[in-house]
Amino acid sequence: MQASAQENCLRNLASLSVLIPASNEEALIGSCLDAVMKSVWLTDVRVEVIVVSNGSADRTTDVARAYKAGFEAKNWDLVVLDRKEGSKLGALNAGDQIARSGNRVYLDADVCVSPDLLCSLYNVLNTHEARYASGALTIVSPKSWVTRAYARAYQKVPFMQHGVPGAGLFAVNAAGRLRWDAFPDIISDDTFVRLCFRPNERVGVSEPYTWPLVEGWRNLVRVRKRQNAGVEEIKQNYGHLLENDDKPDFPWRQKLKLAIKEPVGFAVYSAVALAVRLSGGDKSAWSRGR
Repeated sequence: MQASAQENCLRNLASLSVLIPASNEEALIGSCLDAVMKSVWLTDVRVEVIVVSNGSADRTTDVARAYKAGFEAKNWDLVVLDRKEGSKLGALNAGDQIARSGNRVYLDADVCVSPDLLCSLYNVLNTHEARYASGALTIVSPKSWVTRAYARAYQKVPFMQHGVPGAGLFAVNAAGRLRWDAFPDIISDDTFVRLCFRPNERVGVSEPYTWPLVEGWRNLVRVRKRQNAGVEEIKQNYGHLLENDDKPDFPWRQKLKLAIKEPVGFAVYSAVALAVRLSGGDKSAWSRGR
């Protein structure tokens, strides 16, 4: 009989570090930490959660620190760093500098993990071979009609249905973390890390996590523009990583099939892509990577 994720977790006593960069996430960091705290785990296994509040002008730091007692009751450690700088990459590097485990989960503050996800990721990472892993992405139900339509098409494109995208949540083990030094100052940290691993080193587990899209037409265009700029930046500065890219093609037959099945969603998705190609403007300002 195949062992469950929890049963496998009970047999392993190595630790896990969960790193959460958070900038002005007062409204979201609580839900993120609530979900992490509900993770199914053996109390003898020491896990640490590191929240790095970077450049927050709200109560992100205070809200995160209020969870310290709850994590202590779970026999987990919670560390909250308060950085004045607003760089997400700087926050990731600051968390890496104090993380005690080689097995690391990098988690955006607007993501909520399911109870079994961290344990399943740990089981995948618990090997001497380099590994990259993520869970099954579930898009939070959008509020605006345009984002709802975009989401219906977005979650059906080949890249989102095949491989291990790792949007909002990715994990690596100690051997995998040696693939790069500090996080470089780039737009797309998740794409960079994913491409540091060959396709056969990337593992997707079935346990889900929730991830939101931005709301509204302007935000969809803004974020899509930044995503494209991030991919182009990697092509220009880290071209050697492209040999690890297994992004599937999206041929016209599949597009036609999607357009027939989701006509409004496909129209919005295509219109956003067209607007990005036709628009210029500054791509350097930080925005949520979704």
